[in-house]
Amino acid sequence: MAVLKIIKEGDPTLRKISRPVEEITPRIIRLLDDMRDTLHSADGIGLAAVQVGVLRRVVIVEVEPGNLIELINPVIVAREGEQHDLEGCLSVPGKIGITDRPMTVTVRATDRDGNEFEVTGSELAARCFCHELDHLDGILYSDKAQMLSEEELEEFTRSREEE
Repeated sequence: MAVLKIIKEGDPTLRKISRPVEEITPRIIRLLDDMRDTLHSADGIGLAAVQVGVLRRVVIVEVEPGNLIELINPVIVAREGEQHDLEGCLSVPGKIGITDRPMTVTVRATDRDGNEFEVTGSELAARCFCHELDHLDGILYSDKAQMLSEEELEEFTRSREEE
């Protein structure tokens, strides 16, 4: 497999809407494998195909090491609660912000074998699902976030530790 180049904020590809996968071909399987290698190399927890320059509705999420979730044509089918927390992005390096996301989401998708399934995630997993699915529609987290300076980040982190 291969480690692909992650495109960065400012590249117009990130603002494009990804197309559905019509058929799971060997090329899609290779994309999933390469995205996994790229995610691990970048030490991330989620990656959308558009972030490696492929405009297909494909996402991978690995919030818990060893539990990789591959999502082809994912759609959020349920949202519950809310959370207000820190978020960053492999395509927006060196920046961090606070976003509002649902506390729990359920995603319906297809796996690499063509089977439809649903997966529910809470807290960080819900945040990651929402973040990666936004990428498929050309939306970056920084569009929704209150971006933080280093001092604001330290203050936010300190206030969380005091809670």
